[in-house]
Amino acid sequence: MADGRRSPEKKEKRKKKSFSIMRFLGASLLLCAALFLAVAAVTAALYVKRISADLPSLEQMARQRPNLATEIYDRQNRLIAKLFLENRTWVSLEQISPWMQKATLAAEDGTFYSHGGVDLSSIVRAFWINLTYGKTRQGASTITQQLARNLFLSRERTIERKAKEAILAVRLERLYTKDQILEMYLNTIYFGHGTWGIAAASQAYFAKKPHQLSVAEASLLAGLVAAPELYSPYRSMERAKARQGYVLRRLADLGQLDREQAQTALASPLTLQKGTVSTAPLNKAPYFVAHILFSHLLPTYGMETVYQEGLQIYTTIDLPLQEAAQEAVRSLKSEGALVALAPGTGEVLALVGGKDFEVSKFNRAVQAFRQPGSAFKPFVYAAALQEGLRPVDHVLDAPLVYENGWEPQNYSEKFEGEITLLEALTQSYNVSTVRVAESIGISKVISMARTLGITSPHLPHDLSLALGSGSVTPIELAQAYCPFANGGYRVTPYFIREIRRHDGEILEQQGPRLSQAISPELAAQMQGMLLNVVRSGTGRSVAIPQMDVFGKTGTTNDWSDAWFVGAIPGVVAVVYAGNDDHKPLGSRATGSRIAAPAWKAFMSKAVAELHPTPSFYLGDADVELVRVCKATGYLASPSCPATVEALMERGKGPTSVCPSHGGNWYASQMDPQAPRLLLVRDDTLMLAQYGLGRHGAVAQQTPETVPFPSYAPPAPPAPARPPKKEERPYQVDPSPAKTLEDRYQELLKQYGLSN
Repeated sequence: MADGRRSPEKKEKRKKKSFSIMRFLGASLLLCAALFLAVAAVTAALYVKRISADLPSLEQMARQRPNLATEIYDRQNRLIAKLFLENRTWVSLEQISPWMQKATLAAEDGTFYSHGGVDLSSIVRAFWINLTYGKTRQGASTITQQLARNLFLSRERTIERKAKEAILAVRLERLYTKDQILEMYLNTIYFGHGTWGIAAASQAYFAKKPHQLSVAEASLLAGLVAAPELYSPYRSMERAKARQGYVLRRLADLGQLDREQAQTALASPLTLQKGTVSTAPLNKAPYFVAHILFSHLLPTYGMETVYQEGLQIYTTIDLPLQEAAQEAVRSLKSEGALVALAPGTGEVLALVGGKDFEVSKFNRAVQAFRQPGSAFKPFVYAAALQEGLRPVDHVLDAPLVYENGWEPQNYSEKFEGEITLLEALTQSYNVSTVRVAESIGISKVISMARTLGITSPHLPHDLSLALGSGSVTPIELAQAYCPFANGGYRVTPYFIREIRRHDGEILEQQGPRLSQAISPELAAQMQGMLLNVVRSGTGRSVAIPQMDVFGKTGTTNDWSDAWFVGAIPGVVAVVYAGNDDHKPLGSRATGSRIAAPAWKAFMSKAVAELHPTPSFYLGDADVELVRVCKATGYLASPSCPATVEALMERGKGPTSVCPSHGGNWYASQMDPQAPRLLLVRDDTLMLAQYGLGRHGAVAQQTPETVPFPSYAPPAPPAPARPPKKEERPYQVDPSPAKTLEDRYQELLKQYGLSN
């Protein structure tokens, strides 16, 4: 009985004892778990501290900027080139299509606006999906994490990198708003084919601004982010459309559009850029860009600033003129160059240094020192006019032999006798030009060339310079012709108007630099003489209807160089043609045959593009337009067989009518402004044979013979030195193409742009 009563008590005791053991075990487990969690927390904290040590601080993160492409614009702010390590142009979120924003969120981070930088639910979901399939099928990185990786980390696949990514993502969320993070993300991600950021991608794939993207276009671009090269429509349209379909379904799942709209967008045709997206930098003016890059941008700002900080460079170039210039140079059978300047300012409107920049980096427009031939003659006549001669004064075109045997010849191998200076330049007679140079002294010719803008060190101090035996570059020849078109001002060619940082800060500004080189009257007289070269001389082929055109041809003795230099109102241009090895261009390959057609083609397009005034503006020049007899230089009579208009200083022209064609002989004798005859060396002995209208010795002139007073400069120059008879062009090349090509490659290495 007693034993039966004690049995439940024993059971109760045993039960209590068992519960105590369980409680002890539970407490122990909880303690162990707590200890484990504490250790784990401490370990995690120490781990986070360790890996955070080399992560950027909040301040450093705030200063971080992605690489931006520098953009180069023409004078109408049209994009002509981009310089970059990563082709990226920053745009604000407001400038990006809402469809692009929505499609990106749908494809990459549907809960972007609700998480704090790391989405734990996405991590769990991705882990389960990847575990189910036995391979990585879905990522768990939020847009903020991807941005952190793009800005601060490598793309290595390690747990530590993912941890750093999460830490930085949380920090980014503390620094920026969601919209700011989305803007940064869309401007930094890679879209394939060398395009970074939505601005570059929308332009490269669809030739659109980011705000113009449709839902179909936006969904295709958003689909590229995961694997740009894999889903590129240029590599596989099938894969691209499949990925686009996924993005559109995600948009529908998120309620951004209904299923029918998604199907319509998927079926919409996509108008992609023709061909494939180019990975090469945009450059519509490679010789121009290379020149400003190595002569100014890199030496001034350095490679990192130019290629990574998104400068905005506003140049003087005119894109339609540049394209016309490139077409003109490509039309040449040889290599060549073209430079066009605005004579009133010095702006470089077009610059082409060769037929193909990819083939040859040698920039002939600014680096090729070549003999200009007769294109140098205007400097001889400008110097002569400055010394007191006039376009109507006379010079002999007759045999001229120097002591060392040098004997200049005309292109025609004939002599024209006594002619006006105007006619000598119009028809580009060599022998008469040498006489003019000798009469005033070659030093004055060089001084005039220097005054107008010729800076070349390769000007020989002998009479061959009058025929263009020096070596000059096309750009300095264009510069030196500008005073003839702008009233006598020397201009300094400039290429860049303004440079700004990405944020708009102005780094530099440039503008016209002009100085009075020659008087307005001298400039106007030279302009008039060069106008006649086109109206009735060696430049007739470049005439443009209803437009003032002046210019001068140039050819070297061995036909290795051909030039045309000239102007219309508002544009001075030079075309040079020649082989880099100086081989002849062909028999009788003159400037009028080789260079002039390219020059006219370019200038005709310049007229159509710029719509210039038809006549040159003479400004304050105190000149008058005088019609004179082409042969005698006196005022033209109705009987003169050929007449010509000459711009002359007011009051300095002849006052009597041509006595050879109906004018009064006595009046011409008494005219204090009568044309004068320039005599050098033994010219008096040649008057009988080559003098104008003379039929015997000067002393035996009949009343019908028109006398012309001789002229001697006020201070006779030192005896001019003729060139050595055996000298040939380019015995020593002043600008070897190979040397300059090598120098280009050296500059690339110097600035870290090439291996």
